[in-house]
Amino acid sequence: MGSWGLSTKDLLRLLRTALLGAAAELAALGLMATAAWLLLRAAERPPLASLTVASVGVRTLALLRGGLRYAERLAGHDVVLRWLGRLRTRLYQALLPGTRHSGGDLVTRLVSDVDALQDAVLRWVLPAGVAAVVGGAAVAVTATASAQAAAVLGAGLLGAGVLLPWGVVRLTAEAARESAPHRAELAERAVELVTGHRELVAAGVLGEHRRRATGVVRAIADRERTTAGRTALLTAAGVLVQLATAVGVGLLCHASGPGTAALTLTAVTAFEVVLPLIGAARRVPEIRASAARLRAVLAHEAAPAGTWTAANGHFRLENAGVRHPGRAPALRDIELDLPPGKRVGVLGPSGAGKTTLLRLLLGSQAPTEGRVTLDGHPLSEYADLSKTISGAEADAHVFHTTVRENLLLAKPGATDEELREACETAGFDLDLDRDTGPDGDALSGGQRQRLVLARAVLAAPAVLVLDEPVEGLDPAHGDAVLAKVLAKAKGSVVLVTHRPEHLDGFDEVLTLEDGRALPASAAGRRRGRP
Repeated sequence: MGSWGLSTKDLLRLLRTALLGAAAELAALGLMATAAWLLLRAAERPPLASLTVASVGVRTLALLRGGLRYAERLAGHDVVLRWLGRLRTRLYQALLPGTRHSGGDLVTRLVSDVDALQDAVLRWVLPAGVAAVVGGAAVAVTATASAQAAAVLGAGLLGAGVLLPWGVVRLTAEAARESAPHRAELAERAVELVTGHRELVAAGVLGEHRRRATGVVRAIADRERTTAGRTALLTAAGVLVQLATAVGVGLLCHASGPGTAALTLTAVTAFEVVLPLIGAARRVPEIRASAARLRAVLAHEAAPAGTWTAANGHFRLENAGVRHPGRAPALRDIELDLPPGKRVGVLGPSGAGKTTLLRLLLGSQAPTEGRVTLDGHPLSEYADLSKTISGAEADAHVFHTTVRENLLLAKPGATDEELREACETAGFDLDLDRDTGPDGDALSGGQRQRLVLARAVLAAPAVLVLDEPVEGLDPAHGDAVLAKVLAKAKGSVVLVTHRPEHLDGFDEVLTLEDGRALPASAAGRRRGRP
């Protein structure tokens, strides 16, 4: 399975897991049928010897069911977790220098997307294969007694195992498409409420923004309730199909009383393997989206050689803009010339387009208008863009590992001395073997921020991008840290900040408002760099 990294050995192990699962469910099916036959046959008071085989069979099948289920769970999780471990390594490599993927939001989604693949294999692909084997066996056994009963059972299993899950997938996908604009709007309003809280309070519109965000939440919740109700009806329909099929098999089966009971319960048991597919189908649209995002990252990772390599590190934005359908432009008509060594400051209120501007420079977002070039070529033509431009983004991800491992993402071959020097520059004084916790939760907000800044200093790119790197720190301490970082930077710098005093000595100051660049009276100031 090329891009996914599934080897032939992995596929064989998955096949073994599916066979173990099918054997476990067949044992359960045989146990139910044999137990039913044994009870009804015993009621006829036959010679005890005629029940011996069935009695032993019940005990054997009961032991096999439990043992095979344990073996199937063990084998399935072993192969899937090993495969996902290798896949995570490849994906994380896409975040190292030499690739164009950046941003904490992307990293977070990659973590959850890989988890979605785990559910796809363990909760959908393998159960579907097991259901197909068990359903086929149940139909074959029923056909030995009655072809009509087998046809009814096959139709019922197809309806519950194929048509109803397909209906759930359609409903869920439709709901996801309809709620996507609302979720995007909610994310935008959440960012406004968090990052622009002071501005909203000052303007006296905080309550209005909260009411709008609440309205979006209610719209999403209403849609979720509607979808949940419809999928619940389909799940109930599956149970009704199970009941109707069992009754049909019982009426059409031309066997003895014990035999009819055994085949009827066989039909009921076969549905117990098929019905969970209806619930699992709810996640199929989400899994598809996750797989598409991962495939895009892996495809870029395998991009052919021969793309451009940055020579001078001269960035230029020409009438660059970003527009999203149905929304006001996030950025428009931006002109910026960033030759090597130039320092540019970016000012503006929350929502003015500062972060979007940085994403254009970093190559993590493509312009919908104008051009963004490096040494005269579009950024998409570079395979090593992050070796030229990187830095401390506001949403930079901190991995659940040690401080050392987080820093080594910026420079894998760095020595401990280099790591400590970068930490000292960023004012970060924790031990290199200190655990950061999930998403850096074991660190304080200031420590997390300075760790991200130390990682940016260690990378030492030709163009250092800093997105409010000392926001939230004590002003005096933050100013001292920023001064040391700027003094350490040898190339170009792009600094986003709310404090104009941070930009003393910068070559150009770009002031953004509503996605546009205002005439910058402070542009070209040069009173000596920090």
